[in-house]
Amino acid sequence: MGNAELQSIHVHPVKAFRGYSLPEALVEPWGLAGDRRWVLIDDGGKVVTQRQQPRLALAAAELMPGGGLRLSAPGLDALTVSVPEPADTVPVEIWRDKVEGVPADAAAHAWCSAYLGIDVRLVHMDDPATRRPVDPEYALPGETVSFADGYPLLLTSAASLDALNSLIARGDHAAEGPLPMNRFRPNLVVTGTAPWAEDDWTRLAVGEVEFRVAKPCGRCVVTTTDQSSAERGREPLLSLGRHRRIDGKLVFGQNLVPLSRGTVRVGDPVRVLS
Repeated sequence: MGNAELQSIHVHPVKAFRGYSLPEALVEPWGLAGDRRWVLIDDGGKVVTQRQQPRLALAAAELMPGGGLRLSAPGLDALTVSVPEPADTVPVEIWRDKVEGVPADAAAHAWCSAYLGIDVRLVHMDDPATRRPVDPEYALPGETVSFADGYPLLLTSAASLDALNSLIARGDHAAEGPLPMNRFRPNLVVTGTAPWAEDDWTRLAVGEVEFRVAKPCGRCVVTTTDQSSAERGREPLLSLGRHRRIDGKLVFGQNLVPLSRGTVRVGDPVRVLS
């Protein structure tokens, strides 16, 4: 594969909020440390994401020492949120999963509700080792995940984005491109590979950490949301639909499950093991 390496690392402390990049990150069994351990839910306990609320792209959450958050968003003063004490949990419905989470304090609920203009609550996953198993169709026994869509980490490749942007440039909505990688909200971005090479990977090592590839990542309307303006377009779903439809899904990126703990760093070599 040549000189493939880790180009960038991204965490999203609150699911659907803006992510940010780090020079290094600890890989835990359920994902990068601090990634998607928090989520918004509505009155019925269902997760609220950019699918329903594209304005979440403009809200930011920064991890604080101890696992708390600093929230910021247009029109609101920043708010610091502490990790809630273990207490009564509330049910969280995320896709087909029913998970227990610990609510943040009332100020956090009020802040998030004021930003979106709907009643929501901010919830923390206190124990990712036990709360939510990975989809058993694609999991090994004991594998768990945070509030990510389904798998501990998402990997994308710079070469594949370049190839996708070439397809967009030849399509009916070429003016929407080229798209930046943040449309796909990955955790790990690799460079130095051939376009779509990741389709054939089943196991890889990033620096000292080994991963297995669980399945390709099917994409949704969130990828059409400009992460800097919250406005929606048609791409990349149009081009993915024409050129990257695999098993009925519009595919970009690969879902990973860690096989070991460790730290990944920007510049780490990426080795395909199988």
